Amino acid sequence: MSSNEESHHSGGGGHSHAMSGGGDSNLTSTLYLLAIVILLSSIIISASVFFSVSSFSAGMGAWAPTVSVQAPPSAPSPSAPSPPPSPSTAPRPPSAPAKIDLSGLPFQGPANAKVTVVEYADFQCPFCARAYPTVKQLMGDYSGKVKFYFKSYPLPFHQNAQKAAEAYECALAQGKSWEYHDKLFENGQGDGTGLNNADLKKYAADLGLDTATFNSCLDGGQMASRVAAEAAEGSRNGVSGTPTFFINGQPLVGAQPYGNFKSIIDQQLAG
Repeated sequence: MSSNEESHHSGGGGHSHAMSGGGDSNLTSTLYLLAIVILLSSIIISASVFFSVSSFSAGMGAWAPTVSVQAPPSAPSPSAPSPPPSPSTAPRPPSAPAKIDLSGLPFQGPANAKVTVVEYADFQCPFCARAYPTVKQLMGDYSGKVKFYFKSYPLPFHQNAQKAAEAYECALAQGKSWEYHDKLFENGQGDGTGLNNADLKKYAADLGLDTATFNSCLDGGQMASRVAAEAAEGSRNGVSGTPTFFINGQPLVGAQPYGNFKSIIDQQLAG
């Protein structure tokens, strides 16, 4: 009994063996088919999920609103200042004729001379000292044809110029203007030497002036306003440096060569 059982259980009987072989084959086929079904199902499910997700993403992308980012407007930059206008290159109109008051002033030359020369000068100016002999020569060469006037224009940076101009006016008041004029230019040397108060008073004594009157005039500044008026008149007529000459109203500035004076004077005489 026990051997038959062992034999049965061990697969020793023919019947038992036949039944066992047929069941295994059917099970294997079933499992194989099931595996294929599961694999196909997995593939289908995976494909479905993939396409579903792709469609969803695409749909979301299409649905998402387009947002444009705009940079904030930049603050307006301050406008640069306009460049200053460039100077006009148009020709300047001719200068107005000089307006020079000569009433009551002494002059050299004939009263009816065709040419009038007016000089604005500073007794301490080296260029005025240089022009002094030129004027002397002109008055000699054009004797009877030119009338010459002198006016004071002391420059503020010449320490003795103002008092020398006042001294000239004090001498003019005593009828010795030209003599004193020559003394100042011949002794002043164009650098202030010989133009201090003691020198100015000495020249008056040398010329025989009333020294008490002269000294009082000079020390009291009695001619300061007259000198200032002449200088102001010169400035109104465009004088800014010395010497400045006006030949029949035509300006000639500086210690010019003799020929420059002669050219203008000859033109005026011919005209």
